[in-house]
Amino acid sequence: MTTETFDQGENLERFNHNLNRIEELSQRLVSVMTHRKPLDTSLQGPDQDLYAKAMTGYMQAWMQNPAKVLEHQISYWGETVKHFVEAQQALAAGNLKAPEDPGPKDKRFANPLWDQHPYFNFIKQQYLINSRAIEQAVADIDDMDPKEKRRLSYFARQIVDMMAPTNFLSTNPDALEKAIETEGESLVKGLENLISDLEANNGELVVKLADEDAFKIGENIATADGEVVYRNRMMEIIQYTPTTEKVKETPIVLFPPWINKFYILDLREKNSFIRWVVDQGYTLFVVSWVNPDHDYRDVGLDTYIEEGFLTAIEEVKSITNQKRINAIGYCIAGTTLSLTLALMKKRKDTSIKSATFFTTLTDFSDQGEFTPFLQDDFIDGIEEEVEKTGVLRSFIMARTFSFLRSNDLIYRPAIQSYMMGETPPAFDLLYWNGDGSNLPARMAVQYLRRLCQDNAFANGEGIELMGETLSIDDVSVPLISIACETDHIAAWKDCFRGVSLMGSKDRTFILSESGHIAGIVNPPSKNKYGHYINDDFDGTADEWKEKAVYHEGSWWPVWESWVAKRSGKWIAARQPGDSEHPSLGAAPGTYVMTKSRKVDA
Repeated sequence: MTTETFDQGENLERFNHNLNRIEELSQRLVSVMTHRKPLDTSLQGPDQDLYAKAMTGYMQAWMQNPAKVLEHQISYWGETVKHFVEAQQALAAGNLKAPEDPGPKDKRFANPLWDQHPYFNFIKQQYLINSRAIEQAVADIDDMDPKEKRRLSYFARQIVDMMAPTNFLSTNPDALEKAIETEGESLVKGLENLISDLEANNGELVVKLADEDAFKIGENIATADGEVVYRNRMMEIIQYTPTTEKVKETPIVLFPPWINKFYILDLREKNSFIRWVVDQGYTLFVVSWVNPDHDYRDVGLDTYIEEGFLTAIEEVKSITNQKRINAIGYCIAGTTLSLTLALMKKRKDTSIKSATFFTTLTDFSDQGEFTPFLQDDFIDGIEEEVEKTGVLRSFIMARTFSFLRSNDLIYRPAIQSYMMGETPPAFDLLYWNGDGSNLPARMAVQYLRRLCQDNAFANGEGIELMGETLSIDDVSVPLISIACETDHIAAWKDCFRGVSLMGSKDRTFILSESGHIAGIVNPPSKNKYGHYINDDFDGTADEWKEKAVYHEGSWWPVWESWVAKRSGKWIAARQPGDSEHPSLGAAPGTYVMTKSRKVDA
C-alpha cells in the first residue's frame, strides 16, 4: 500500500468518524429544540397587516402607474436573464472563469471564488440582483404611511440579509473549504457551538460573540480599585480609591445604563473612563444596578428614581459631607437622570450642581432605527411577555439591538462559529455586550409606552411620576451632553433635539466621532476619534454641525475642563466610605456578577 493510498484511507476514516459525531450531536440538537419554549409570535415579526398594506400599496401603484411598475419588472428580468446567459457561457467554455465584470464588492463576499468561479459568481450576482429588486419594490410604494413604509423597508432588509448565500453551507466557499481541509472537523465543532449556545439559552438562538472563558470580572476586566459603600435592593454604590493626594471638593456620581453592566467604563486600564476620572483628581462613585428577576416585576421608573438616583445622591452627599454633587447619566440612565432632575426642580431640591449626559435620548418624536419595534404589535407582544415572566429578558433586547446591525452582529459571528467551527474571539467589548441585564416588567412598559411611544416627557404634555407632572423644560441645571456621530441606538440629532428643549441656560453639546460605545470609550491616549463643538443651539442639528468646530482627539479633556469649573476647590483625597458606610466588599461588587441566563432559566 502506498503512502498516498494510506493517507486517503485515513482521511476517509476521519471524515466518516466526524459524520457519525454529527449524527450524535444532531440528537442533542433535536432534544434541546424539543424542550424550547418559543417566544410569542408577536415578538418574532411584524403583524401581517404590514405586508397586506404593502401589497395594497404595490397594487395601487400598478393601477395608477403601470408603466413604472413594468419598467422595474422588466429591468429585473433583463438583469437576471442576461447574467444567467453569461454564466452558462462561462461554464460551457470549460475554463471555470467568471465574467470580466464580477459585480460589486461586498465584504461578505471577500473569498476570491465569489469573483473567479462562475458557480459562486452566479450565485452572488443573482443574490445582489434580487436584493436590489426587493429594495426598489419597497421604495416604489407611494400610498403608504411613512412610519409603516419605514418598518416595511426594515423587515424587507432583514429578509434580504437572512437569505445571503454566505449564510448557507452549500453556497459558502469559506465554510466548504474549511470542511474539506479539516475532514469535516469544522462542521462538528460548529454544531457543538450551536448546541452549546442553544442549551445555554433555553433553546433560543443567541449567538455567542466572545470567548466567555477568556474574561473574569474583577480579575482581567473591571479591575479599578474601590469599595462597595452602600447596597439596597436596586443597586450597589462603588466609591473608587483615590490615586492623587488632592481631589476636587465636589464628588461625581455616575449612573450607567441598567440594560448592560457598568464595566463598559472599566474594561481595561488603558481605556477605563473610571480610572481616568479618578486620575484627574475626582472622588468618583459609580452605581452598579441589580440584574432583576421576576420578583422585581412591579419595579417602575419611579422605583429607579427613588431607590436608585435620589438615594444614591443622598448617600454620596452624606459620605463626602457635601450639599451638592455632579452627576453623569449614560444612555437610559441619562434619560432617567433627566426625569430625576425635573422632579428635583419641582421639589426645589438643588443637590445636583451639574449634569452630564452620555448618548442620552429625551425627545422620542423621531424613533429612528427603532421605529419597527416601537409600534403596537411589538409592544403588545412585550406586554404579554413581561406579564408572564415578570421581566423583559435580556436576550430579547440583545436580539433587537443586534438585528439593527444583523450582518455584523448575527450572521457573521454565526458563520464563524457554526459553519467554520471557530471559537469566538477573546474580545472584552463583545464579552460585555453579551453580559446584559433584564428589565423589570412595569419599568419596561412605562419606558416603551409613555417615553418612547407617547413622548410624554418632551411633547408638552408631561409624564406623571411620583405625584408630579415632569416635563423636559424642567431640566434647568448646567449640563453637558455628549452624543456620537454614527450612534445607531441614540442618534446624535435626536440627542441634540432633546438638549435643545431643556430649560437650562448653561448648555454644552459635544459630538464625538464613532458610535454608541467607541465614541464614549475614547481615551486621550489613543488619539483615535475627534469631536465637534458649537455653543450655538439656534437652528437644527444639521445647522449646528455645519457651524461646529472640529477638534482632533478625545472629548474627555474638554469634559474634564468643563466639570472642573463646577467642582469647587482642591482638598485632601477621600478614602472610600466613612463610619456609617463601611466597606461591603471590594469593587466591582456582587450585583455585577449575576448573569441574565441564570435569571432567565
